[in-house]
Amino acid sequence: MHRPSIVGDADDLVRLVPDGATIALSGSGTMIQPDHALAALEAAFLATGHPRDLTVVHALGIGDGRGAGLGRLAHEGMVRRVIGGHWSWSPAMQRLAREEKIEAYSFPGGVISTLLRESGAGRPGVITKIGLGTFADPRVDGGRCNARARDELVELVEIGGEAFLRYKPLKIDVSIVCASQADAAGNLCMVHEAMDLDVYALCLAAHNTGGRVIAQVKRRTDGPTLPIRLARVPAILVDHIFVAPGQQQSMIGEYDPHLSGEVWASPDGPGHVLPLPTGLRRIIAERAMREMGQARSVNFGFGIPGGIPALVQAQGSGGRWSSVEQGIHNGQMLDGPMFGTARDADSIIASVDQFDFYAGGGIDVAFLGMGEMDRDGNVNVSKIGADLVGPGGFIDITQTARRVVFCGAFEARGLDVTRDANGHLTILAPGSQPKLVERVRHITFSGAQARRNGQEVLYVTERAVFRLAPDGVELVELAPGMDYRRDVAERMGFAPLIAPDLRGLLDPA
Repeated sequence: MHRPSIVGDADDLVRLVPDGATIALSGSGTMIQPDHALAALEAAFLATGHPRDLTVVHALGIGDGRGAGLGRLAHEGMVRRVIGGHWSWSPAMQRLAREEKIEAYSFPGGVISTLLRESGAGRPGVITKIGLGTFADPRVDGGRCNARARDELVELVEIGGEAFLRYKPLKIDVSIVCASQADAAGNLCMVHEAMDLDVYALCLAAHNTGGRVIAQVKRRTDGPTLPIRLARVPAILVDHIFVAPGQQQSMIGEYDPHLSGEVWASPDGPGHVLPLPTGLRRIIAERAMREMGQARSVNFGFGIPGGIPALVQAQGSGGRWSSVEQGIHNGQMLDGPMFGTARDADSIIASVDQFDFYAGGGIDVAFLGMGEMDRDGNVNVSKIGADLVGPGGFIDITQTARRVVFCGAFEARGLDVTRDANGHLTILAPGSQPKLVERVRHITFSGAQARRNGQEVLYVTERAVFRLAPDGVELVELAPGMDYRRDVAERMGFAPLIAPDLRGLLDPA
């Protein structure tokens, strides 16, 4: 019977990753990140210069922004290419991309996770409409995010007279994943983790394309995993076990059973009160929250929208089914560096399955952040200034949700506003960086594609609300206290259309 070998120490682990290998990593922020294994690779490279010239594949961003996770590999010469869904948890890797020291590619996070599954299943990549019209479309950038990235990793195909994107399959040499424990047979269990993510897909991709799987675990058990259903990755897909007793569940602590769904939160108990957003963020989140309507299935993205669940909780206006791309359903959604987790969730599923739900149109309304917006209704969140951020699950969600509400400040860098008890807004200091521009730097959301999809799209800022109209972007609401010409028109990069009933929407009621 096949049994994974036990990696005795960091030196043994490093020998399993050859120069030039394509490695796939699990993780979202500091959750399910194999950080101890990555730290061993980093130490080896700094001491010996090996392993080097790696290609790194990851879906949702890994690390804490201070050097952990993907940051362990962010050394010139250690990595040749990165195909990543989200980059901001590693400023050092962002710098390598910005300085043309690596080949930088980015694709929708759900596409990357699904591509790993499809590659492992021997299918011809991922054929999907996700990414049409965005920077991932080969008619735009093809996912190439700097000058060094030249290969065509995605192509346009036509099926039944309709346009699709085909993301080409990957050959994975080494998948490095994280799990709570390995049992005596080598099966992996994620029972103490806050999410499952795409761990099974990573193992499948490496095993079935001729590579190997290294699993970092906190502990080994002497017997089987019980209940057996908790053995989420069978040992046949695992080659090596690396035990890291210091492994933490997340950056906020070693272990919280409420995050992993192992304890039941009594509805009569005190519960956990989410911190309310403040200032500008609260103004925008409160206005956006009014757009929930009668939606049953709701998604909240990172940034300003991440504060909406706290407002919903404070007002006692729940009852809707919420989810995030990490596979978490309901519960008390956390924000900031813990985004993607929830205390006392109703369900935790694999992120690959979650993205299937999104790709098929399972969301009624999605609330997402907004870096830039332009006259065509395009939105950029994936490349801010010179830094590659990546879309994470943004594209997977926004291209299929029936209704999309973008949430963002009207300006950046120095904007300061206040709101009085009557809801009147005053701009204390304007921002120096326009965000409503003639043309966005990176198309993460395509207004033209949204029109073809028949989606309803709103853009909510602190001072004005716009909607995607058939022939442009239309101003539909001004915040009380705002002057259209002074506060909006003269501070935008384009002239919006004006809704016929705009004046009637100026009433604070």
